[in-house]
Amino acid sequence: MASQKIVRPIFDNPFLNIEELPGDTIKRTPEPLTQANSDPSGTTLVISKDVALDINKKTWLRIYVPRRLIGEKLPVIFYYHGGGFVFFHANSFGWDLFCQGLAEKVGAMVIALEYRLAPENRLPAAYDDAMDGLYWIKSTQDEWVQNYSDLSNVYLFGSSSGGNMAYHLGLRIAASAYKELEPVKIKGLILHQPYFSGKNRTESEEKLKDDQLLPLHAIDKMFDLSLPKEALDHDHEYSNPFVNGGSKLLDDMIARGWGVLVTGVSEDPLVDAARNFAKFMEEKGVKTFKLFGDGYHAIELFDPSMAATLFDATKDFLNATKN
Repeated sequence: MASQKIVRPIFDNPFLNIEELPGDTIKRTPEPLTQANSDPSGTTLVISKDVALDINKKTWLRIYVPRRLIGEKLPVIFYYHGGGFVFFHANSFGWDLFCQGLAEKVGAMVIALEYRLAPENRLPAAYDDAMDGLYWIKSTQDEWVQNYSDLSNVYLFGSSSGGNMAYHLGLRIAASAYKELEPVKIKGLILHQPYFSGKNRTESEEKLKDDQLLPLHAIDKMFDLSLPKEALDHDHEYSNPFVNGGSKLLDDMIARGWGVLVTGVSEDPLVDAARNFAKFMEEKGVKTFKLFGDGYHAIELFDPSMAATLFDATKDFLNATKN
């Protein structure tokens, strides 16, 4: 992407002053939430609806279908929102708008997961919830899934901490669950500005340690709140994908033949980790696709027009990996 002037948003940033409360919880400020819109006679470009996943865990799914493609069999994108594993929901205003655009521009059924947040539910709880979602789509009799989805053409897409989720879920599936999930067939992963970090600081983390959206202390704090309590430091397999030479399960991912799209932007403290991860995947032999350009972390949420390049790259990625 060509260089451009980047205008930062002014907003109430939940990452800056995280207040921990007794009982292994934090203070969260109420935020705008969006209702699903399944009106068949409406004028919206995308229809959506919510379905329960696990009532005991209070997890659920929001399904999006482009109105112009109703009746067709569509690729399925499971989407995992960002927020450091600590904030936001599948129906948060920004993520809902993003998923509508993703469904419409890519021409896919998008299924956004409402997963359990940390610190009330530390990792791997969110990974477990994501796996629940795949088992749900394998066996559900939901009318939209039955009529509009191509289960042989499924992708895992996550932004920030959601990108971390997509990667770890992919490792699990590639290693052992891919046969159990049939007829669901994963074709690839899209890791958008993935949330990876470790003890050793990258150049971009040092350079942007006081970033107004995602400062270094917030990156650290959210991993403190989300990693298992027994984690000694941030060189844990859930936060640092390079620990001990990387997961041994990567060999299974390579054997499945999946592609991986990794994205990053210039003014994101996480960009060097994303670049290093893409290089690492290439060196391991994974079919790796990359999209790096200008911007700040989660820029698409504040300026939806900036999502166009990402949506185009996602569509190209789906076309390149569907067979």
